Amino acid sequence: MARGWESKSVEWQQSETRDARGGAHDRPSADEIERTRKRESLELSRRRVLHDLETSTSAVHRTALENALQYLDEELSKLR
Repeated sequence: MARGWESKSVEWQQSETRDARGGAHDRPSADEIERTRKRESLELSRRRVLHDLETSTSAVHRTALENALQYLDEELSKLR
């Protein structure tokens, strides 16, 4: 009976070791990290442009902000 429990324990330990090694593959790659950073940067810029657009009174400035917003939306759609 003791041998049966022992083999189960060894099997469990081996399984845990495989799972621990597999966890390293869950980390994002450098490309994924860069993509995430770029998306976050674009989203932050988009929020700033929207805020500026809400408070802008100049027609010329509003047009520039609307163009910037369109550009940011296009870049974000490429990343999704």
